[in-house]
Amino acid sequence: MAATAVVLALIVLAIVLAVLLREPAASPPQPPAPSPSAAASTSPSPDPAASSAPPSPSQPVEASTDTPEAGQNPVQPPAIVPPVPLPLPPAPDPGPGPAPDPVPPASPFPSALLNQDLTVIPNAGSVVALTFDAGANAAGLPKILSTLSAKGVTGTFFLTGNWVEANPGGVGQIASAGHRVANHSMTHPGFNGLDGTQIAQQVRGAEHTILAAGADPRPLFRFPFGERDARTIAAVNGLGYVAVRWTVDTLGWKGTSGGVTAQTVADRTLAALQPGEIVLMHIGSNPDDGSTLDADALPAIIDRISAAGYGFATLDALLAP
Repeated sequence: MAATAVVLALIVLAIVLAVLLREPAASPPQPPAPSPSAAASTSPSPDPAASSAPPSPSQPVEASTDTPEAGQNPVQPPAIVPPVPLPLPPAPDPGPGPAPDPVPPASPFPSALLNQDLTVIPNAGSVVALTFDAGANAAGLPKILSTLSAKGVTGTFFLTGNWVEANPGGVGQIASAGHRVANHSMTHPGFNGLDGTQIAQQVRGAEHTILAAGADPRPLFRFPFGERDARTIAAVNGLGYVAVRWTVDTLGWKGTSGGVTAQTVADRTLAALQPGEIVLMHIGSNPDDGSTLDADALPAIIDRISAAGYGFATLDALLAP
């Protein structure tokens, strides 16, 4: 019994000693916790090496925040990089010498024709220009076109805008037959009583109407009734047109009721025959008797002029240099 008690006592003693020997290694003494003021004056550093190195002079040190996001460091603002200017393209080389002067637009007609209402084609030689005004109806047009085609002659047709609107197919028939189309105003008023704006409206109105119908009247213009003065001629010139009158008026427009016959028309034309003669005839019929004396007399007129040794030209002959 005594031996058993001794053994148990030794076992208990060994256990107590083992416990006492293990306790210092597992629980080292803890340092005292820092005071709140000390914690506030110290900033934690995630990288000990970085905290011990002095700050680089080329990179500013961001001041720490008192309340950073949990587990994160204060965020540096993004760097602002100024844009790099692109090089400008080289200026074009002007080359040696001064820049050339701008080329002025070409005149629509020779300057020698300014300020005139032409009664003949200057320096034309032995040719005659047959011209036909259209301001009323188109009664004589089929016969005139037929005669010109049969004789191989081309003419110049002065059309009003109103006539073109009333006879939309007439411009095409004239132009497709190879004849020259020209401007005779929009509504055929006397021009001396018009101001500059009204003159422009008359000339441009006819121009646009004829262009829309498929022909170009520029730069030939004839005054309605032949009424003109220095002011109106200058105004028409300023609109890009040369004014063309006539050498002889056949008076066929007076009709048989006015005492005129086809023989009279032909005789008047031949009596005025000269180099560059401009003959005035009309397409429409007389409003009182319905006669178309110019169309009726045209075949004899062409034959007699040809027999006298003359040829025929359109008024484009005026524009020759």
